[in-house]
Amino acid sequence: MPTPSMEDYIEQIYLLIEEKGYARVSDIAENLSVHPSSVTKMVQKLDHEKYLIYEKYRGLILTPTGKKIGKRLVYRHELLEQLLQIIGVKEENVYQDVEGIEHHLSWDAIDRIGDLVQFFNDSPKRIEELRAIQKQNEAEE
Repeated sequence: MPTPSMEDYIEQIYLLIEEKGYARVSDIAENLSVHPSSVTKMVQKLDHEKYLIYEKYRGLILTPTGKKIGKRLVYRHELLEQLLQIIGVKEENVYQDVEGIEHHLSWDAIDRIGDLVQFFNDSPKRIEELRAIQKQNEAEE
């Protein structure tokens, strides 16, 4: 299993490839706010662990395992964003909160969160009811 740091890189590489068709060290560094030398070291590690294939000066591609993990990591991130939005977390806090919790949940917990998000999305009335409860609790504070 990849470490949380490796997951961040795999997720970012997956997103870049989906968006642009390729992922460059400079793009990864910019999106993760790290130095290109740090990206190169991690990319070499990911290559060694068989999550991607890296050829110096030629670029990189995700292996089938890397793609599968990348897709699942993007799903996890998006799912947690949806949950936090549903439960009324302020938009300016959502990204930071997701980054803070995403690596600390089991895949079992992620699957249950998926069920919960689907439960709310299947009936927007449930979200309205939740918002009404939140407003009532805020008024009582």
